[in-house]
Amino acid sequence: MKNVINQMHQVWNDVKVQDKSAAGLQKINFDEIISSIFTTGPFYFYVIDFSNMSISHLSSGFEDIHGIKCSQIKNINDLLDLNHPDDMDFIFKAEAKAIDFIIKKIGLEKFTSYKGSYNFRIKTIDGTYRLFNHQALALLVDENYKLIKSLNIHTNISHLTEKNNYKFSLIGLAGEISYLNMDVFNSSVDELQSSISDKIFTKRELEIIKLLAKGYSTKKISETLFISPLTVETHRKNILQKSGCENSVVLISRGITEGWI
Repeated sequence: MKNVINQMHQVWNDVKVQDKSAAGLQKINFDEIISSIFTTGPFYFYVIDFSNMSISHLSSGFEDIHGIKCSQIKNINDLLDLNHPDDMDFIFKAEAKAIDFIIKKIGLEKFTSYKGSYNFRIKTIDGTYRLFNHQALALLVDENYKLIKSLNIHTNISHLTEKNNYKFSLIGLAGEISYLNMDVFNSSVDELQSSISDKIFTKRELEIIKLLAKGYSTKKISETLFISPLTVETHRKNILQKSGCENSVVLISRGITEGWI
């Protein structure tokens, strides 16, 4: 496991800032950022400072989920040690593929316009490993687009599925194109393709999908969005047809694990 962790640090070296005196976070509204990140289970967040790989802003949900005091977590290796050993090779490859894809296909100038997402198992408070969704968003880059700080969110999705699809997604923010459900093990960067695009859904359909994931009924969705129940039902039928999912349970599970909601 130590060798894989060292390999991950080598991957990050390609995109991280080397200046040890990199600027700190300034006037970042975490409540606003977190509210824009979709979660569907117990979660916590933290910030990585890539100038020294330290951890800050670790939220209280970490202690509830892992039974470890936040004050004990000093650097990224302390968090990596909680990951399932059998998933470390996948995590390394997912990080490497994502960074390679950003450099070669998207461009480092758009680093802060994308959120990375994939799943892996993490040790929880009862000693068992549960499947979590990992989301990462670049917060600060320097003038050369080298990564200074990133926000990371871990959400327990084991109530949705215990099966990892071993894919990763790069979700475009502010209208950027998303690259979803891409193979980590068998594809080169040039061959990576999405299996489903968030662009196939309308804005209203995406709103309904997210409310369904929160457990809202058709009636509650109609009241929340101020549309008729019949309109909600029509949207739900269209969503299932577009996604190829047989029901809402499959839709939500697939959407969370593949990163398109």
